[in-house]
Amino acid sequence: MLAHHFTTEAFQNAWANHRLLRACSELTQDEFAAKRTSFFPSIKATLNHILTVDWYYIETLERSRAGLPPHENPGRHYEPEEPFDDCAALSQAQHEADRRLIAYCASLQDAQLDDAVLIPRRIGVVRERVRRLLAHLFEHQVHHRGQAHAMLAGTRVKPPQLDEFFCTEEAHLRARDFEELGFTEAAIWGERVTGP
Repeated sequence: MLAHHFTTEAFQNAWANHRLLRACSELTQDEFAAKRTSFFPSIKATLNHILTVDWYYIETLERSRAGLPPHENPGRHYEPEEPFDDCAALSQAQHEADRRLIAYCASLQDAQLDDAVLIPRRIGVVRERVRRLLAHLFEHQVHHRGQAHAMLAGTRVKPPQLDEFFCTEEAHLRARDFEELGFTEAAIWGERVTGP
């Protein structure tokens, strides 16, 4: 099922966020907020952007699923632009958003992937398909996570490996992360998968 693929994407997205945020938590506050070269000027700004965009799109998806119109003030997610100053609080909020996205994707059936999502934009409310909006959201995450990863490489903290996607023989390499996240291979794949 294509819908199940989006669920695996949501789990992988949460896993990558977890690994990146755990590494970033080793930075001092000054290192976390230091000006760096990227699309956003710091690791802090980049990670806040990932989160606020998640809030915006996850709410949009959830409200459309419930038959509700967009929130009357969708821009509130960006006020302020960087809601979290420290990595610990940001990490907790990101993990909560990731759990919401997993729950949303896990509830999908293939027939719902072409359902309309009402997205509030500056030009007004526009319609998009669930599958297109989810693909966009995951791409947005990958794009900006990569930027944060590159900025982290310029610090004393070694960036974690993020270019993996649940290969069967590598289950042992993610066991610690899964324990921390409360994930299981069975929850992701709907079957028993073991590593070497």
